[in-house]
Amino acid sequence: MTVHSTRADGAATGTGDRSRPRAVLPALCVTQITSWGIVYYAFPVLNPAITADTGWSAGSTTAAFSAALVVSALAGIPVGRVLDRRGPRIVMTLGSVLGVLSLLIVAAAPHPAVFLAGWLLAGTAMATTFYQPAFAALTRWWAPDHVRALTIVTLAGGLASTVFAPLTAVLSDHMSWRATYVVLAGVLAVLTVPAHALALKAPWPPAPESPSHVTGGSGGVVRSRAFWMLAATFTLSAFAMYAVVIGLVPLFLDRGYTTAQAAWALGLGGVGQTLGRTLYATLARRLGVTARTTALIGLGGLTTAALATVAGPHALLIAVSVLAGVVRGNLTLLQATAVTDRWGSAHYGRLSGLLGAPGHVAAALAPFAGAMLAGPLGGYPALFALLAALSVIAAVTALGTRPARDTRTVRRAAP
Repeated sequence: MTVHSTRADGAATGTGDRSRPRAVLPALCVTQITSWGIVYYAFPVLNPAITADTGWSAGSTTAAFSAALVVSALAGIPVGRVLDRRGPRIVMTLGSVLGVLSLLIVAAAPHPAVFLAGWLLAGTAMATTFYQPAFAALTRWWAPDHVRALTIVTLAGGLASTVFAPLTAVLSDHMSWRATYVVLAGVLAVLTVPAHALALKAPWPPAPESPSHVTGGSGGVVRSRAFWMLAATFTLSAFAMYAVVIGLVPLFLDRGYTTAQAAWALGLGGVGQTLGRTLYATLARRLGVTARTTALIGLGGLTTAALATVAGPHALLIAVSVLAGVVRGNLTLLQATAVTDRWGSAHYGRLSGLLGAPGHVAAALAPFAGAMLAGPLGGYPALFALLAALSVIAAVTALGTRPARDTRTVRRAAP
């Protein structure tokens, strides 16, 4: 029997009513916009200036940035354990400090090795300030109404590129890329360090009891078939999704569209992503967790297949790009709620870190792998067809992500 009620899922976590510190949600909205905007989205804006000024190859600078994403994925595992025990305040405050230091190292780097070292440190900052610790905080403090809080924060996070990409471009028009990073590091310090230190100081609630079907603690969950099937599902889906995002502009150029037309498709896809996040709560109320996972990943595969096969007109491709963005927006929240919907929130930090690590690595490698595969496959339409097939495989593996539940749990969770 499929679980159809998010209210029941929340109740299964055993959270009950808890004090919700008022400053947490607005603070995390501000810090997610700022952290993502500066530590992540500023780099693609500044990279052309970096390579032009230093003579370093675009491949080496991009590789350093990708290495940061891999570090973030791996560091998220121990960070998750700390979050479960101690809460987000120390983790996110120190992470913000590390973010500031990493950008200052990047700005001052005289050699590619130092540049790489700065980005490796930035990877640790990402693991301690991006969505994972924010989601852990909201899941513990806001449950069972955590979906609403998660939606609000991801809507704010979706504005990071909208705010900081243009701001970074304006700064770089008036100063060097090194000076721009110094200014951005200052903004990061002012907006995130005190916000994390002061807004997250409320007592960390004790971990709730695990649902009755969860045996053996977090170790039992990690050893379960459902957990590994879910990790495989999210890894395949992440690879396909990020390869599609990075490959969208080259796909449009291959079909004879202008760079401006391709940029519109990419930008409006971001609008769709924001729209999609507003729809997730309704979707979660109507579909059980397994059906929701399968449907969203399958829809992602369908939109990718449409992009692979539909050559025009431009308006139709724009519509498909927006629909693909809607699916991506939902997938963010699907991953944020995957642990609590299946195994409760008692070990959310550790389980989400382990679950997300392979997917984050796949997302970091996807742009390079996609670019390398496009040539041998004969172009980006063929690449998108392959990515659509990967999404279909992920949708099939999603069918095996439902954990075993005892009869009493299933009957109680059903409407």
